[in-house]
Amino acid sequence: MKRGSFSAMTSVSNQDRSRPVGIWLFSVAILVLAMVVVGGATRLTGSGLSITEWKPVTGAIPPMSPEAWMGEFERYKQIPQYVQLNKGMSLDAFKGIYWWEWSHRFLARTVGAAFALPLIYFGLRRQIPRRLLLPCITLFGLGGLQGAVGWWMVSSGLDHRVSVAPERLMTHLGLAMALLAALVWTGLEAWAGPAPRSARGRWHAVSMALLVGVYIQILLGALVAGNHAGLVYNDWPLMNGRLLPDNYFGGDLWGTLAHSLGAVQLHHRLTAYGLVIAGLVAVVQAQKSAVLSANAKRMAILLGVALGLQSMLGIITLVSHVPMALGMAHQVAAALVLSVVTGFLWIVRRQPG
Repeated sequence: MKRGSFSAMTSVSNQDRSRPVGIWLFSVAILVLAMVVVGGATRLTGSGLSITEWKPVTGAIPPMSPEAWMGEFERYKQIPQYVQLNKGMSLDAFKGIYWWEWSHRFLARTVGAAFALPLIYFGLRRQIPRRLLLPCITLFGLGGLQGAVGWWMVSSGLDHRVSVAPERLMTHLGLAMALLAALVWTGLEAWAGPAPRSARGRWHAVSMALLVGVYIQILLGALVAGNHAGLVYNDWPLMNGRLLPDNYFGGDLWGTLAHSLGAVQLHHRLTAYGLVIAGLVAVVQAQKSAVLSANAKRMAILLGVALGLQSMLGIITLVSHVPMALGMAHQVAAALVLSVVTGFLWIVRRQPG
């Protein structure tokens, strides 16, 4: 960062920034990342429909007796996933998928408590910078909305489907990733203080476009996951030997965009190619820039490397038919790429365009 900008940042008052608040927000971001990890495992193990009721408070306590376990199991036996896919499952096997979903929901409750309690504490002590009070309250609201969206997603698989609706999975994951990026951004704001005035120049537009592109790619990846589209067309760079998959069209526009296995995987591939190319161009141009700070140039390199590694991981995951470890790693890497591109935009916005 340029010396003038750094001096402006270091001269802010204690009311303009709060390192403890920044640490708190970064810690919650790590918990959200952990929730994404467990959520990915829940999806890959087919565990997401094992708990058929939404009990935000009492649901925090798992079954504590054989009778309670049998009650949960009997409720699961009533949904299509058991009838069509898991008929004859043993109680021990049911417990295996139940614990994944319970852990995901318990971690979500933990995230809520880890945000709400310090929010009250810092708020009462007036340690949250005034400019960040409303954003912090908004983040808490988004966390609550995420819980409701999670149940909305699960409910789509309880009546007629054997898995959740892909578009609802996309909404659920998309909101979690938006929450993660917002936590990173707000944490940086709390840590460093308010930004000096700066022009919104070319690099602001470039970094914003990269952030939007990464976020769209995550949504496309959720559609691939929701449709189990990673289990088909497992060759690369072609798709069953063709440039265009043979079942690309899904009947209508929405069917093609959200439910066609060939289409959602092709869109995910093409967006990945575009992001990698854009990232590499940004890295090269950033190093030549007379405007960008050294920190911004380093962050550009980190972003380019992250995009390249994530792309390679995606290819390996695909051709390996999405084993659980690689599927989880690919989802975690997407969250890390989003965090890096958020940091890149944050740095760029703190200097002249």
